[in-house]
Amino acid sequence: MMRIERAVLERFCTEVFIHMGLPKDEAEGSARVLVAADARGIESHGVGRLQRYVNGIERGVMQGSAVPVILRETPMSRVLDAQGAMGMGLSMHAMEWVIEQAGVLGFACASIRNSNHFGIAGFYAEMAARKNMIGICMTNTAALGVPTFAKTAMFGTNPIAFAVPSHGRLFSLDMSTTAVTRGKVEVYAREQKELPLGWAVDTSGRGTVDAGALLEDMLFQRGGGLLPLGGEGERFSGYKGYGLAVMVDILTALTSGGVFGKSVQDSAATSARVCHFFAAIRLDIFRDPEEFKSDMDRLLAELSQAGPAVGARRVYYAGLKEQEREDESNRIGVEISEVVYSRLKTLSERLGIML
Repeated sequence: MMRIERAVLERFCTEVFIHMGLPKDEAEGSARVLVAADARGIESHGVGRLQRYVNGIERGVMQGSAVPVILRETPMSRVLDAQGAMGMGLSMHAMEWVIEQAGVLGFACASIRNSNHFGIAGFYAEMAARKNMIGICMTNTAALGVPTFAKTAMFGTNPIAFAVPSHGRLFSLDMSTTAVTRGKVEVYAREQKELPLGWAVDTSGRGTVDAGALLEDMLFQRGGGLLPLGGEGERFSGYKGYGLAVMVDILTALTSGGVFGKSVQDSAATSARVCHFFAAIRLDIFRDPEEFKSDMDRLLAELSQAGPAVGARRVYYAGLKEQEREDESNRIGVEISEVVYSRLKTLSERLGIML
């Protein structure tokens, strides 16, 4: 592993996106989201995916200069057709609008169809939390998740993010509704490591540890896929993750009129046309924001002070590890693997952009 200054990575990604035709503000926003993932230790959604975005734009799968269309709007809601745009900059603008309207009305939401991968969902929920609001963000994804008792993928990893302010750290839940994300499987494949049993099943519906074969089977829709949160069958409540994944499809795709379930498919030649959902709720529609945040302080302190189990060092709450890792990254540089750095150098040389 090695470390690179955050500003260097953001500058490089921004220049790559501008080279690919994105407007400057969209390029900067997209770079911020990508690098934020690595800074928080979420390498599955970080700069290791930069080449994938470049490929998507070069092949016409993603549209660097697309202009989204407003399909329906009220003072507290908006529905957009992304027209195949890059998901990150578009999503930042959507959440900014939601926050602005919630600031006036107390609540606002937006849904988007025909979009592309938008990075880490928590980034957008936290935008609202940093404005003294409750932030919510979801997206459906290409069908990679296998329903309970099935052997064929019928829904995406469909992450949910929920962020809330306190006087100190944010509570920031950002979770896939499958046991893991495809990005995590890609990391295992890059590093030629076996998957833990219980993450995924093969084309027959049996557990698999072969990351490379799983990715290939999912890409060519041969069967198999990721297990829902909770794992296989009913014993560890996999049906709950399955239900949450369907809920995300409803809030993202059915509200926007986009694609859902097994119809969400991506490949080297086609866009997944994914759908997103964003919401913000102003704290003072419930109670005094300072009192709310003081109670959040107490709640998070109680969780942090819970006695650790034998063999465990510490008890965390959602988002704490990532925020502490981000502080470290800001101080001493963002950690990336040698494999990812090599890929960035190759891209740097091909595009003539200094890393």
